[in-house]
Amino acid sequence: MALSFFDQFLSPMLLGVSLMTIALTFPWILFPTPSSRWLNNRLLTLQSWFISRFTQQLLLPLNPAGHKWALIFCSLMVFLITLNSLGLLPYTFTPTTQLALNMGFAVPFWLATVLTGLRNQPNVAVAHILPEATPSLLVPVLIIIETASLFIRPLALGVRLTANLTAGHLLIQLISTASFVLIPMMPGVAFLTMVLLFLLSLLEVAVAMIQAYVFVLLLSLYLQENL
Repeated sequence: MALSFFDQFLSPMLLGVSLMTIALTFPWILFPTPSSRWLNNRLLTLQSWFISRFTQQLLLPLNPAGHKWALIFCSLMVFLITLNSLGLLPYTFTPTTQLALNMGFAVPFWLATVLTGLRNQPNVAVAHILPEATPSLLVPVLIIIETASLFIRPLALGVRLTANLTAGHLLIQLISTASFVLIPMMPGVAFLTMVLLFLLSLLEVAVAMIQAYVFVLLLSLYLQENL
């Protein structure tokens, strides 16, 4: 039976049980935990430096009221980077290629930022729906447009992450298949295709990190609007 290229995005099953839970919890096992020693090893030092630099960069546009979100944003960033990167390994599954999972990340965080704005500054949060000095004829139209743009934000977050990772995985699958097919017929072209596959794999590693950063950065910008 010929398999589809999209079969790699199906949730893995073992004896009828979904392995999504294992795929989601496995990344946390890979991170070393700090010890009680005065000096940490190189891996822990590098990990702490990365987290501190990212937290500093993330909190730069936020006012002090938003600094309490640093822990959850940083944890989400590290979690997404790990899931995206592990999915590039052979015989692995990328949970973030599932739109349902990404929407499960996007909707609660987006809703939390909106509720924060409604609680802290309700007048300003509602005022975003209708810009100041709007002509009377455009008031109903602008209210509908601004409300739709507000509710489409979590969908844009989830679809952006899903589409970028899915497109990259499909390109890797297609180019690798072409390389194996061309080896007996045109070895020279197959070698060039493998070089292209290697470069694309490096690009996908960068995309896995960048998309996780963009996801969290957009959430921080949504939070900034409501603080």
